[in-house]
Amino acid sequence: MSPSLRCDVVNRLCTFGLATLGVALLLLACRSPSPTRVLPPSASDLVLLQFGHLCDQKETIVRSQAAVSLQWRAWGSGEEVRVSAEYSRSGAEESYFLDQDGMLVGAVFAFPGGLSLKPYPVLRQTLSQLEPALEFSADVPSVPRRGELESSVLYQTGDLKSTTQYIVSGEGEEQTLVLASFSLDPYSRLLSPYRREFLARVERGRQAKPSRGIVDQQPFLALQQFARGEAAHFASCDTLDDKRAAEAYAQAIQHGFSSQVWLAEAHHKLGLALERTGQIAKARDAIQHALSIRANIPEVLNSLGSVYVKLGDRDKAIVAFEKAVALKPNYSVARYNLASAYETVNVRRAVSEYETYLALVEGIPEEEERATHARQRVKDLSR
Repeated sequence: MSPSLRCDVVNRLCTFGLATLGVALLLLACRSPSPTRVLPPSASDLVLLQFGHLCDQKETIVRSQAAVSLQWRAWGSGEEVRVSAEYSRSGAEESYFLDQDGMLVGAVFAFPGGLSLKPYPVLRQTLSQLEPALEFSADVPSVPRRGELESSVLYQTGDLKSTTQYIVSGEGEEQTLVLASFSLDPYSRLLSPYRREFLARVERGRQAKPSRGIVDQQPFLALQQFARGEAAHFASCDTLDDKRAAEAYAQAIQHGFSSQVWLAEAHHKLGLALERTGQIAKARDAIQHALSIRANIPEVLNSLGSVYVKLGDRDKAIVAFEKAVALKPNYSVARYNLASAYETVNVRRAVSEYETYLALVEGIPEEEERATHARQRVKDLSR
């Protein structure tokens, strides 16, 4: 990925409205240095994902499994490709999940009989360094009963754009791997090994409906399309594709969210994707729709202000930025944008907002480029 593209992606991950600014004075807000992200331990000497990689296309997966009997099932708008333990190299019941574009977005490995981690000291060391994401009781055949259900632990780790999750029973050298999943970050919840349907693959009496595990409170198709939009919008596979993102967010909205939080954010993200594709008026409408569902969200107001700047309506932009900082006084990006917007109409106020911004970001390395520009603007405007 090129440095400029990497900067664009990280900026999107950090601030919703940051990548929507379109005039010279505001463009610097989109070019702040990439923040340092401390990743959790993730080393492993157990290689499960042996056929292809996340982001591979369907053809690659099929070609890599040419000698194996594959079972194809619908997975929402995408597909699940299953490989039985009899044919898999890992010894697990393997499932590979493809989105509707034929891209591999995740994989789940189920070990109904358990997999001893004794031969994998590197992975055990990694697990010992991670904080459990969840502890729960599970009735799995790999763990002998001692009167009560044994405790299992969900661990989560990963890299900059993907999530790895393990469900493990036992301790130390006696740890047993029950489930594992690998997914692009936007799909981490949809492919969590703690989902009820995946737990059902390893628990005793698998024909019985399990009583634990994640159950979606929103329509699966809506969540799946939202994740697809996020993957395109945040370049999970190193390619920004806001046209696809806009289409996916729109489909998520069409499938329907009962949660006002989800629905508002889907409209907000649709607006950001539309703005990135140059459909500024439509972007404004989508972001306004988000605010009609959930008013007074600072990040959404900042996005609206940025779109108004592109539309040449600086007065409305100022109103939006003003409201954002009123709701969240330490919102440094919105404060910076407000200062930039004020430059041509109220120099004194612009200087004041720049100075407030500088006070908020003092000592924050990631803000240094923007802060340098703000200091220069204060000097120029104070002449």
